[in-house]
Parts: sequence; C-alpha cells; structure tokens
Amino acid sequence: MNWNDACAELVALECAGTANNVTGVEYDSRRVKPGDVFVAMRGGATDGNRFIDAALRQGAAAVVTDSREEFDRLRRENSGTGAALVEHGRRAMAEISAAVMGHPERRLALSAVTGTNGKTTTAFLLESMLRSIRRTCVLIGTVETHVGDEVRESPHTTPESRDVLEIFADGVRAGATEAVMEMSSHALEQERVWGLPVDVAIFTNLTQDHLDYHGTMENYREAKARLFAGVGAPAPRVAVLNADDEHFERFRDAAGQSTLMTYGVTSKAADYRAEDVRIQPGATRFRWATPHGSVELRSPLTGRVNVYNLLAASCAALARGLNVEQVVAAAEGLRQAPGRFQVVPAGDTGITVVVDYAHTDDALRNLISLARELVKQREGRVITLFGCGGDRDRTKRPKMGRAAGEGSDLVVLTSDNPRSEEPMAIIEEALAGVKEMGADCIVEEDRAGAIEIAIRAARRGDIVLLAGKGHEKVQILKNETVPFDDVEVAAAVLKEIA
Repeated sequence: MNWNDACAELVALECAGTANNVTGVEYDSRRVKPGDVFVAMRGGATDGNRFIDAALRQGAAAVVTDSREEFDRLRRENSGTGAALVEHGRRAMAEISAAVMGHPERRLALSAVTGTNGKTTTAFLLESMLRSIRRTCVLIGTVETHVGDEVRESPHTTPESRDVLEIFADGVRAGATEAVMEMSSHALEQERVWGLPVDVAIFTNLTQDHLDYHGTMENYREAKARLFAGVGAPAPRVAVLNADDEHFERFRDAAGQSTLMTYGVTSKAADYRAEDVRIQPGATRFRWATPHGSVELRSPLTGRVNVYNLLAASCAALARGLNVEQVVAAAEGLRQAPGRFQVVPAGDTGITVVVDYAHTDDALRNLISLARELVKQREGRVITLFGCGGDRDRTKRPKMGRAAGEGSDLVVLTSDNPRSEEPMAIIEEALAGVKEMGADCIVEEDRAGAIEIAIRAARRGDIVLLAGKGHEKVQILKNETVPFDDVEVAAAVLKEIA
C-alpha cells in the first residue's frame, strides 16, 4: 500500500515522507520487518518513541508517532522515511492497521461480550451456536483464539488493535464471516478496540473487579458501557442486556441507539426468560420464554450461572440470524469453556474435583453455591481452595475470604499469582474474611501442596473446588513465571489416591 494512501486513512496532525510501499504494521520494534509501519506511542509502562531508531534499523518504511519532538526529528534526519504525527497513538494504530491490512473488520459480523463474569463462556457458546449452522468464525478471548478450525493461544483477553485486525485478516482468508470477541474494561478504556464495527454487543453482569486499574466502580462500569455507544465506530446494531443485573439501567441507557434484547431469570420484564429451571450435574434445563413462544432448552452445562450465559449467547445467536429451533438444537451439543467448571477425571475415588477461573467474590460465591446444590443429594461437603492475585485490587481479598468461608465446609487458602507481592501478605488479607465467617481453614502457601491437601481432605461424595486460575498454565511469581496447571496437579494427586 502506498504511504500517501495509508496516511489518508489516519486522523493525523501532519504527514510527511515518500515511502512508496508499506506492507505491515508493528508496535514492537523487535518485530519490525522491511516495509512495516512502526507505531510509536506512549503507554502505561513505556514510551514506544524510545524505539524509533531501532525500528528504522530493522527496515521500517514509515513511523507513526504521538511525539512532536520525534516527528520533527524524523523530518530532519530521515526525510525520505514516511512519518505521521498523531494525537492518539492507539487510535492511529487501529486506523493504520485496518488500512494496511485491507479492512478485514468490514468483512466480518462482530459480536462482542463484556461484563465481569461469564464473558469467556458466553463467547464460547455463541461461537458454537454459529458453527452449528456451518458458519466459519473467529473467536478472540481469555482462554484461546480460534481462526476457523485453528486454535491459538491467547496472551490477552483483548489484544492490541493491530493484533486483532491481523487475526481478523487470517479469519477472512480462512473463509470466516463471523467474529466473536471478549472485550475487557481495560481494552475499552485504552481504545484497543478503536474502530471495530460491533454488530451485536452483549452485557453479562457487573461486580467488583479491576479497581486497582479503574479506581472506582463507577469508572469500571463506564469503561464497560463504552462498548454500547461504539468505540470509534457506530453504536452496535443490537444490544443484548442482562435485565437481572443491578446495573442494567445504565447499560440500557448507554445502548439507546441499538435494538434491545433483554434476558433474565427473575425479571418479568425481560424479553427472553428462563423459567422452571432444573439443574443437575452435567445437565441444565429450563423453559425458554421468548416473544415467539416458549420452548424447552437443554444443555450439558451445569449451574445457574450458566443459565445466564446460555440466555446471553442464545439471544445473540438470534440477533445473528439463527432461529429459535436452531438455538435449541445447538444448546444440546454445547461444551464448557476450558477452566470454567472443568471436572478433573477422578476414577473411582468418589470425589469430584472442579477447576474454575472464579477470581472475584461474586464468581466464587456462585461457584460454591452451585457445588452446594450438587452435593446436597449425596450429603457431601464443599472444600474450596483459592488465592488472590498480587498487584491487583486489594479490597476484594477479604470479600473473597468471606465468600469462601460462608459457603464452604473447609477452606484451603493458598497462593494464586502473587507477582511482586509477598504471598503470605496476600493470604493474610484474604484470611481475615474467612475468619469472619468462622469457617475451618487450612493455609498452605505452596499451591501444589495446597491442592494435594484439599483433595486428600475429601471423602466420597465431596466436591473440591480449585478456584482462581482456571485455564492458566503458569504461575506468576516475583522474579519468574513458572509452568503451573491446576488440572495437571489435581490429576496427579487423584491418580495417587486411586
């Protein structure tokens, strides 16, 4: 693509230089190849403008910068190099990436999911429903990325715009017509999704999380609500909203330009409701009341929280052109997302061990409530293992302790991803909440050792919940990141017991 044509799609303060052809976009100077545009922008941790010279040495054909000083320097010292001065680095990266990659975002119908809990499962379910009628999809989320039938690792819930657009372009080449994305509050606030035209926007729920970044619940909520007004793009065509959530009205107001589809279990005003809900291990059934009549919906997923996830995904699927009968048929073949109420094979031990990503007090409370329902029939106990992440919102630690303590017969308190903090200092803050509830509690800093303690404390009929890390395959410590998988550790302990 000619540099002048690329610049024409940038909201730039100034453009200069005569690069004849640009072939790619990078924001990491180490990945720059000859012909690439290097986007140099100020970020939270570093300033990409420091690496302009490194990018030029790698062969960058042009530079987009949010620094007047660097732009002027480029014009003086590298007059033949394409250069653009912009006010907003991340917006510019989205604009130049879309232009150079041929606007793949315009060739995919995008459904985006936001909320505190349920994003991953809802996205997985919606993709599965779309695939059930033979639509080829792109999925971008916390656990993994799908490009048609190809499965890739996901380093972030919502990548930078350049990376999203590259995945979209790969999807278009693979024949995809649909995309499903989780959109985190960080990505919406930082405009990593700038310019993406969202067709269907989905809100799951809102509870306390990420206050270490957003500061207040109001800021956190407003970051999520940006999805429904459009982030550098028109408002979504359809907004799918949880009418049972206490923040529903704010999201309804934010989605004022969209066609609304509301879902719920308790709200009689919801357009799409779950009635007569019946939950068993490995099976959930309810009567799905819709404006088109009521039908029986069955799914192999377990738990009340998955009723909401099913409702959200089903409404979105209808918005994307499936009919009620197709949704009902797809629901019967759904599978749980990895690390979301994932049952670890336990042989004939009689113990149920579940790995789940629950890392907020609300998610932990929902997980324990589901476990309590399941053990009620066999007079079993609920043993909950959890920890809290370091360098994150400290105020939720005692809340998670209270959530674990109020619903569990035994709590095993351990380390999660301590990052730069001392693990025992984090544990002490969570322990205060457990003690308030008077629950039996064992403290073991080493997570592998704690998992063994929790499983060996179980008897036939008990459920052991390993909460917090879910699908994650590493543990982030102060000075290193080490391989760690709750599922593998639990499976090894169960094998020894069996």
